[in-house]
Formats: sequence, structure tokens, C-alpha cells
Amino acid sequence: MHPIRIAIRDDLSRSRLTVFFRLLLAIPHLIWLLLWTIAAAVVTVLNWLLTLATGRSPDGLHGFLSRYVRYATHVYAYITLAANPFPAFTGEPDSYPIDLEIDPSTPQRRLITLFRLPLAIPALLLVAAISGGGGGSGTANTADYEGASSWAYSGGGILVTVAFFAWFACLARGRMPHGFRNTLAWGLRYSAQVSAYLLVLTDRYPNSEPWLPVEAGAVPEHPIRIGVDDDRRRSRLTVFFRLLLALPHLVWFTLWSIAALFAAIANWFATLATGLSPRPLHDFLAAFARYEVQLFAFLALTANPFPGFTGAPPYPVELQIPPPQRQSRWVTGFRLLLAVPAIGVVGALSLALAVAAILGWFASLITGRMPAGLRDLGVWVLRYSGHVNGYLYLLTDRYPYSGPPVEELPEPEEHALAPAAA
Repeated sequence: MHPIRIAIRDDLSRSRLTVFFRLLLAIPHLIWLLLWTIAAAVVTVLNWLLTLATGRSPDGLHGFLSRYVRYATHVYAYITLAANPFPAFTGEPDSYPIDLEIDPSTPQRRLITLFRLPLAIPALLLVAAISGGGGGSGTANTADYEGASSWAYSGGGILVTVAFFAWFACLARGRMPHGFRNTLAWGLRYSAQVSAYLLVLTDRYPNSEPWLPVEAGAVPEHPIRIGVDDDRRRSRLTVFFRLLLALPHLVWFTLWSIAALFAAIANWFATLATGLSPRPLHDFLAAFARYEVQLFAFLALTANPFPGFTGAPPYPVELQIPPPQRQSRWVTGFRLLLAVPAIGVVGALSLALAVAAILGWFASLITGRMPAGLRDLGVWVLRYSGHVNGYLYLLTDRYPYSGPPVEELPEPEEHALAPAAA
């Protein structure tokens, strides 16, 4: 269990009035956070020196920096709409719907403490993709790194992109979409773990695994699922030449994308007219969607074997797509417009997948194994990409679910019957 954990006590309800003025309302917090950050920078240098000397972060410094990390998480949860109430200025534990559980100070390894900053570089690269900076811009093409819609994304990051679309959703519905809230909670948790690692609160490396506690709420059923049968072992030789090996697939993928575009247009007209995707078009587009996930699982090192060219199972990471089902004509008619938020989110997630692939490339070359956190992050992004593709290709009218997986409740223990009284 990681010493920095996310706690979620949010009911998804949002006040439209405070949502509309959220950035304006957050200005006092941003000023106070800036001042606290300056103080935390000074305290961190002292904490680093003392931890290097004694092998342990002093309790007083640990408590101060823990409050800072917790307060920053409260503020960013408020700004990104991951939570609704106006936060306090103190970083008190158990005081906010999106909170952090931070373990007390424990012994730390001096060697890791000495090289803390260079060791944190991979985590900082991933947290940059999560938090972003400066804004993003998207342009539609026929095929993108991750999915059907093609979204060339730069700078916005997952938190910024999800918060942008969540702002409109909260104003319209007065509720935060469950998947958006959980995606933000994961991003805030990972960012807090990176901060804690840099501030020398713990020597446990940040965990990128996209899992949330059961309090985040169960993930809703979706007709398009992803199956994983991967042991994380990687061939160093094929890892080194991964892009070169994928060249025939990229050429074939481009050609198939053109055919899939015309098939998707024909499928739209047919589904709009009959309320059901014709079986030949459905099967053709389903095969393309499966092939796309297999290809990018290979490219991103989420899976190891060289994939086939038809999208046919089995593959260690593959989509499971059901047969054609009845679809709403209203949803079909406005499908492309309705998909805009999902297209933006999958673009931001694709940036995180690209970073995970680069980091996984180095890790796999050194160890011969893909780190579990990076592999599972790739599976999550590919699953959501499959949802988006299925929605755009009219394989289903169920809206894509963006949230990461949630831990399952433990099975209830079976208690032995009490012995009968003598």
C-alpha cells in the first residue's frame, strides 16, 4: 500500500453558481498556495538535508509538508471540479471530499534521498502529461495515435481537458460525470505522490496504476470491454526495434483507416434509417477497432507479441465487442457532435500513453519486463479509446466511460456455524 492515498467522499452533485465562477472564487486560494509553495520550497531543502543525515524526515517538517500537499490537492480538486465545496486554507485531513491519506514519517533510504531529483524525472514527465500547461489544441484527421477521431493534442493535459468539458457538463446537469470525477481523482492522486516523493515525505516511488478505492463507485457496465492476458515480460530485441517492426502495420493501418472511414459513413446512414448497424458493416468496423487496439498495444509496449493484420483474437490486450444491438436514432443523428468531449479526453489520455510508452521502452530494455503501472495505464487508455471508437463507428450507442478501474469489494467471508448448545 502506498503511503500517499486518495480518499473520495464526493456525491457528484455540483452547484451551478459556484461552477460558473469557479476560477474567480479560487483566486484567494491560488494566492495562498503560491505563498505556501515558497515556504514549502525552503522547508524541502532543510528536510532533504536532515533526511540525508538521519535517514528520516523530522516529524515537524513532515507534518508541515504533508499539510501543503494535502492543501494543494484540495485546491486543484476544487478548481478542476473534482469536488464541490470551497476548501479550507489549512490542509486539515478528513476535511474535503477529495482528500489525501498520508502516513506518518518512516525511515528512508539515504541513497534514494541523495539522488531524489534525477530519480523523479520519469514521474515528472508523466505528471506533466497529466497536469498539462498552457492549453491544448486539437485538429481532426482520419486516424490518430489512439483512435477513430484523430486528435493531435498539445499542452492541455488530462486534468485541464477533463475539467474543461466537466465545466459544461456540470452547468447543464448540476452533476459531475462519474468517469470525469474518477479520472481527475486518479490524476490528483498521482500528482500528490510525485509531490510527496520530491518533498522527501516518502521514498516510495509514485504509482501510476490507474486504480481507485471502492469509495470511488463501481465502474458502470459497458458493452465494449477489454481483455488482458499479459505477463509483462518483454523481448528486449523486439522492444529495441519496436517502431521499425511496426512500420508494415502502420502502412496497413493507414489504408484500412480510409476504408473504415467510408464504412463508418455508410453505417451511420444505415443505423439512422433502421436503428440497427448492418451485420457486415458492424463486423468490418469491429475488426478494425480490435486491430487498432492490438496495434497500439504493441507500439506502446502494453503487449509484447507481433499482432496479426486482421484484428482477429487472440491477443494479450484486445477488445471484446458484442454483436449489433438496437440504437437510438436521436443519438445516432447527433453522434459526431456528442462525441466531441470523448474525442478531447482520449487525445489527452493518448499523451499520457505516449509518455508511458517511452518510459516503458527504457524499463523493458533494462529489466525485460514492463512495469505494472505503465502497462495498466496503457490498458486503461486503450479501453477508453475502444469505447470512443465503438461510439464513433456506431458499434454501440453507449457513451464512452472515461474513468479508471475501481477496486472490487472483497468477497464476504463465510462464517462457520456456531456449535449447537450442549
